Amino acid sequence: MVKIVAEFRQEREALNDLVMKYADLTIKRFYGLDSQAYREGALPPKTKEMLGLVASLVLRCDDCIKYHVIRCKEEGVSTDEMVEVLGIGLVVGGSITIPHLRRALQAWDELGN
Repeated sequence: MVKIVAEFRQEREALNDLVMKYADLTIKRFYGLDSQAYREGALPPKTKEMLGLVASLVLRCDDCIKYHVIRCKEEGVSTDEMVEVLGIGLVVGGSITIPHLRRALQAWDELGN
């Protein structure tokens, strides 16, 4: 595992532990809802992760982008699919998403692509 992805995973786990230390019912329910949304349904998890990635790119959330890039890799997204997904996000989000596109591809590349 290369630097950016490994550091992200470590920090995300530590911060999620901290959140759960203080979490009330609202926070716990939101985390549960988020997990449920990406489960198998009418759309497979792979498709849902790609949708999450596009939304995250458009919203310019680097943490979310990294998370969905990692999950896309785990769900078997190909490099060609990743490029098309990021292209959709770029078209929808415009040139302001380019720095986030760069970091998404950096994480993808570090995952072995």
